[in-house]
Amino acid sequence: MESYDVAVVGGGHNALVAAAYLARAGLSVIVLERLDHLGGAAVSERPFAGQDARLSRYSYLVSLLPDRIVADLDLRLDLRSRPVASYTPVVRDGSPTGLLVEREPGPATAESFRSLTGSDREYAAWRAFYGELEDVAEALAPTLLEPLRPAAEVRDRLGAQAWDRFVARPLGEVVEQTFADDLVRGVVLTDGVIGTFTHAHDPSLRQNRCFLYHLIGNGTGEWRVPVGGMGAVSGALATAARQAGATLRTGAEVTAVEVDGTSARVDFTDEDGKHAVDASYVLAGCAPATLDRLRGRRPAEVPEGAQLKLNLLLTRLPKLRSGADPRQAYAGTFHIDEGYAELQRAYDEAAGGRLPTRPPGEIYCHTLTDPTILAPDLAERGWHTLTLFGLHAPARLFEGSEADHAASRDAAAAAYLAGLNAHLAEPIEDCLATDRDGRPCVEAKTPLDVEASVGMPGGHIFHGDLAWPWAETSDEEGTWGVETDVPNLMICGSGARRGGAVSGIGGHNAAHAVLQRWDRTRNSPAGTHTANISDATRR
Repeated sequence: MESYDVAVVGGGHNALVAAAYLARAGLSVIVLERLDHLGGAAVSERPFAGQDARLSRYSYLVSLLPDRIVADLDLRLDLRSRPVASYTPVVRDGSPTGLLVEREPGPATAESFRSLTGSDREYAAWRAFYGELEDVAEALAPTLLEPLRPAAEVRDRLGAQAWDRFVARPLGEVVEQTFADDLVRGVVLTDGVIGTFTHAHDPSLRQNRCFLYHLIGNGTGEWRVPVGGMGAVSGALATAARQAGATLRTGAEVTAVEVDGTSARVDFTDEDGKHAVDASYVLAGCAPATLDRLRGRRPAEVPEGAQLKLNLLLTRLPKLRSGADPRQAYAGTFHIDEGYAELQRAYDEAAGGRLPTRPPGEIYCHTLTDPTILAPDLAERGWHTLTLFGLHAPARLFEGSEADHAASRDAAAAAYLAGLNAHLAEPIEDCLATDRDGRPCVEAKTPLDVEASVGMPGGHIFHGDLAWPWAETSDEEGTWGVETDVPNLMICGSGARRGGAVSGIGGHNAAHAVLQRWDRTRNSPAGTHTANISDATRR
């Protein structure tokens, strides 16, 4: 039986971050990944036979990945800014129009607000609202890579007004108090419901937590495009972990985890049969519900994802009824049926057990910012990719037999594309490329597909509801938000407090929790040199 200082279950991006930090600090680390490739949901793949287009098949943009992690691990990444934050098409008074928001709002944004709403009031409110959120992001972002701070300390850091507006009461109250226009309200609310099945006035405040995570990344909240696709992010992390000395195994499915507080055993299978490794620590890059099962326990809660992902390959960008330039409209986030009332209506329908009549979603075009994911000849011919992330599509709507699942998947995909077509001067179907077998290049992934492909229980992209990024009880204060009921077992994936999205934060914090304990409990482990946090970041 092989023996390591740390065994990491799962090979997603967080697991690779943890492995890289720990190996750089001198610990022996093994990563065990069930699939034949690393990266989990942060991968680039060619989903359309015969077409050389490497799409970010699951996760697709980067915001929460701290620049500090990129620097610490010497990652070779190119994360590009988009010139447009969002474009939202709408029909007003029978005329097609839209709301343009530039990444750095200027005269074009101001005029777009004025034309849509009839005055400058909404734009002024927008500037003030997001100016306040910039202060919140600057205050919170540095704390994400530290032990959890007490809630009272964070409240003082944010200020009483910001705490009241964004933490203490439902997001819907603040949105309605601040904005009058339904479309503007909806554009704001979308950041509170992406990947989270909730509504503006949910008393649990899960919409508030989701909203904060989407707006605090790196102190700016900017969502950037990874050149080469999401696979470039995982590839850079895998390189960093290997170069530091970590052992990365694919095709190794973990079947059991045993921990007793001081030692651990991880059982796994591969093409050669059954194996096991001993370790001092185990880090779980899988979801907490999956870890419970590996420990022989019944999961306390099984999460439910609520999104439909559509990947499209186009021979050209479709024209818009509003006359907006497609290269501008699709360059940022393109909102579909995401007005404030539309979001609530869609939530109510989905909560009632049926696919929303006009399901809300948002689209972006990777290739307008980074054409390298296409073969040169496709890029030269003007081909593009579109990614649609559909909201309010809970896993329960797709349950049943395999035939039922396929039928509901097809119906959902058609409904989202119909919502897009309502704003196009030409149907999206006319712009779709075909694969080598003549099939349209459109791929749909329900939460059940996500679970089957990358192992996220219920297809929940965050492994469960997001938590506030600070300590909510005195017991949590000073911890890293990754601890479990056993001292030598940590959560390093998206299910960790302050996990979620492609951030690496869960991996960073789990590694530092291990290094902190290692310094306290050991001198110089056999075969390594003394590990400490400064070692991890200095090498």
